[in-house]
Amino acid sequence: MKAFIFITVFFFLCRNAQPVSGGPEKPSCPQEVTLRQLGLVDVRDVMPGVVVDLRYSGTNNFLKKDIYGCLDVAFVQPEVGIKLKKACEILSKLRPELRFCVYDAGRPKWAQQALWDHIDKPEHVKHVYVANPKKGSIHNYGAAVDLTLVDAKGVVVDMGTPYDFFGLEAQPRCEEQMVKKGVLSRSQVNNRKLLRKIMVQAGFLSITSEWWHFNSCSLASAKKKYAVLP
Repeated sequence: MKAFIFITVFFFLCRNAQPVSGGPEKPSCPQEVTLRQLGLVDVRDVMPGVVVDLRYSGTNNFLKKDIYGCLDVAFVQPEVGIKLKKACEILSKLRPELRFCVYDAGRPKWAQQALWDHIDKPEHVKHVYVANPKKGSIHNYGAAVDLTLVDAKGVVVDMGTPYDFFGLEAQPRCEEQMVKKGVLSRSQVNNRKLLRKIMVQAGFLSITSEWWHFNSCSLASAKKKYAVLP
């Protein structure tokens, strides 16, 4: 009798058991699938402890619009991934209590056009906010990254302005002028210099108009080496 009950219970459990997953779930976002198939690298795979806060994959951005939709993974070209890994190694030696936070990375062509279309400004000034899709951005080749630093608790290091701030205060070329005027503090500028030092040592190029933006190469080089992200 006991044997009969055991067999019955065992059969019932097996019949109703849920199948065990054989691995990580496959991405359900078509745009993510496309970028992975093209061989791009997820920054989380090369940047230990990185925080990913894609601002255009949500409404916390200057447009207050979700541009990326389901695409919420930060992708870069493999060569760029190698540089980002090096940047993390440099950061861990200089300031082990800090981590990177990525705001934007590879940006597909359709997303660049969507950004351009949603800017409620005259055509001749839109380029101040985002690159004209006809010209293209290095982001469109997966060769640029927007990032900052955060502490162990995830609190953003004070850089003087938020991400995608379009005033002179955000421009590295104006930093000393802003310090003299009292608009930026020396501490805020030093934080930016730390970020630039790390990224440049890792092989990136900084720009004069945005403290958060770093290119892995020039736009001309990106066009020669990579295809535009679809």
